[in-house]
Amino acid sequence: MKFIKSYLIPRIIQYLYMVVIGITLIFLIPRLSPVDPVEQILNTRLRIQSTTPEAILKIREVMEELYGLKGSLWEQYINMWKRLLKGDFGPSIVYYPAPVIVLIRNSLPWTIGLLTLTTLISWFMGLVLGTFLGYSKKSSLSRIWTAVFMAINPVPYYIFALTLLLLFCYVIPIFPLGGGFSVGQRVALTWSFIKDVIKHGTLPALSLIILGLSGWSLGTKILVQNLSEEDYVVYAQMMGLSDQKILYSYVLRNAMLPQITGLGLSLGGIFGGAMMTEILFTYPGIGTLAYNAVRANDYNVMIAISFFSIIAVATALLILDLLYPLIDPRIRYR
Repeated sequence: MKFIKSYLIPRIIQYLYMVVIGITLIFLIPRLSPVDPVEQILNTRLRIQSTTPEAILKIREVMEELYGLKGSLWEQYINMWKRLLKGDFGPSIVYYPAPVIVLIRNSLPWTIGLLTLTTLISWFMGLVLGTFLGYSKKSSLSRIWTAVFMAINPVPYYIFALTLLLLFCYVIPIFPLGGGFSVGQRVALTWSFIKDVIKHGTLPALSLIILGLSGWSLGTKILVQNLSEEDYVVYAQMMGLSDQKILYSYVLRNAMLPQITGLGLSLGGIFGGAMMTEILFTYPGIGTLAYNAVRANDYNVMIAISFFSIIAVATALLILDLLYPLIDPRIRYR
C-alpha cells in the first residue's frame, strides 16, 4: 500500500500530466500556422468555379467538421479529446478520404521493424564496445576504435546517409536506391517478399546502426572511464579481484543505468519515426507520413502521430521509473 501511495500514484499523475501538456501543445502549434487546410482542399482538390456559393459554404462546413476545425478554439480542443479517446482521428487531407488510423496502421510496422532492430543492435554493441574502450583505454586497439568513432560521430546524418547511397547504390550498386520493397512485389508473408524487404532495409539500417554505435560507444566509454576511478573500483582492484569480476560486477552494472534510460527514450521515440532516414531512402514509414502531413498542414495526421509518440515516450519513462529499483539496488520504492 505504501508503494502505491508514495511511489506509483505520483508517477502516474506525472505521466498523465506529460500526456495532456504534450497533446495540448500539438493541438495549438498547427493552428498557429497561417495556412488553412480546408481552404487548400477547396482550392486544389475541388473544382469550385462552377459551384454555387451556398454549396461551397456547405462543403466548407462539412470539411471543418471532418478535420475538427469547427467552432471556437476551446470547442475544437474538447472535440479533439473526445475523438482521441474514441480512437477516431478522422480522415487525412493528403490521402483523403483514407482514415488516419489506417495510414498509421500501414506505416507503423515499417518504422517499428527498422528502428527497433537498429536501436537495439547499436545500443548493445555500443555498450559492449564502449565498456572495452573505457576500461582498456591504454591499449592501442582502444585508441584506434576511439579515433574511428570520434571521426564518425560528428558527421551529420544526412551527409553520412547520402554517402552510403552514393557508394552502395551507384559506385557499387549492391542495394536498391530506396523504397520498402520492389515495385510489383506482392505484399505477403513469403520468403521472396521477406528477402526483398531485407534487401531494401539493409542500407537505411546500416546508416542508423553505424552512427548510433559510435554515439553509444563514446557515451559508454566516458561513463566507464569515470567509474573506473571510483573508490569502490580502486578498492576492488587493491583486494585482488579479477578484471573480469570488476568489469562486470562493479563497472558495467553502474554504466548500464544511464544507458538504459537512453535506450528507453530511444525506443519510446520510435513512434515519431526516423524522418530523415525515411525521406532519404524513400522508406514507407511513420517519418515519411509525418513529413507529408507537415507539408500539407494535415492536422489529423500530425495530431495522431504526435499522440502515439507522446504516449510512447511517456510510457517508456513510466516503465523506467518503475523498473529502476529493480535495476539499481540504491533506489527503493518509497
